[in-house]
Amino acid sequence: MKGKSDTKNDRRVRRQKRVRAKVFGTAVKPRLCVFRSLRHVFAQLIDDEKSKTLISVHSKNVKSGDASGRKGKVSVAYLTGKTLADKAKTLNIKSVVFDRAGFKYHGRVSAVADGAREGGLEF
Repeated sequence: MKGKSDTKNDRRVRRQKRVRAKVFGTAVKPRLCVFRSLRHVFAQLIDDEKSKTLISVHSKNVKSGDASGRKGKVSVAYLTGKTLADKAKTLNIKSVVFDRAGFKYHGRVSAVADGAREGGLEF
């Protein structure tokens, strides 16, 4: 229910809390959390049992490459997911639980997921 002081971000945070009540990451199967700002994309693998971030990738630190037909910010998000999957291989992580953090699963959020799947992660 929308109120006067109910902003778009307030509604996203409420959705995120609902998702986080069900999604839980372990050391064997960590949580892949995606945050999308206006300019950048952040992706992390989190072990919720120990409350530790295992791997984090920021779109600023991603090197350009083949984004298989994607353009602009969506291509950077795809490469962010692919870079995260490559780093996860070094820790022998093959399977993750996806956490979209209250964002719709389209655009840059789904591009991160596609890149991570392409890089070898399963979810």
